[in-house]
Amino acid sequence: MTLRRVVVAEVSEPYFTDTAPVWPDDDYPERIGINLLEDEQNVHGTALGADAMEALRFSATKQGVAVLQAGTAAVVQFTDTLPPIQDDEPGDGILDHTGAESAIAQVLVRREQAKLRKALLRGASEKRCALCGRLLPVRLIRAAHIKRRSAASQSERRMLANVMAACLIGCDELFEHGYVYVTEDGAIAVNKSSSATPDLAAVAGSLEGRLVADFGTHRAPFYAWHRDNIAT
Repeated sequence: MTLRRVVVAEVSEPYFTDTAPVWPDDDYPERIGINLLEDEQNVHGTALGADAMEALRFSATKQGVAVLQAGTAAVVQFTDTLPPIQDDEPGDGILDHTGAESAIAQVLVRREQAKLRKALLRGASEKRCALCGRLLPVRLIRAAHIKRRSAASQSERRMLANVMAACLIGCDELFEHGYVYVTEDGAIAVNKSSSATPDLAAVAGSLEGRLVADFGTHRAPFYAWHRDNIAT
């Protein structure tokens, strides 16, 4: 079976009521907040799996009522309770663990990510980090969204202007968590108000004043979003 359209969303706000017009046929005042994650066309049922397809069929027979399907969560929850570690325990101690050591999780795959990465790297085996400028093997380079993917529109998620090469040695995380940001002139600045340890502040400070690679008017709005929403 092929589904004409599959929309994947996550609940972002709990139940609330509102009569502000959204839909043309009625008010539907009982609502929840949602974030759109994926919107795909012509999805074959095998991509969702038998359990998810059965949940959709059951939902259809119940006039669209939501059906909770066990085992489709993106996060695996472990029920084992670990004992606290004492300061005087030997460093070569063995962790007390019962049950399987591995678990299978079903996750949402960012399907555009591979294409963005391919377009960014253009077949190169090495790439310079846009922030620190170090030339690194591409396995240590991430095609990182400048404006967070969760906040970007569908078109913004696929725009190369919203992607930069950020190294996994540290720059990707420094930028992601707002320890550094990019100014209107394309220079790296350090977020002085962030709760950084002295060592972290030193690492972030080593980037201060560097000009970001490939900065321009096409990327400036995305860096501005990051500056106003993350590095605050």
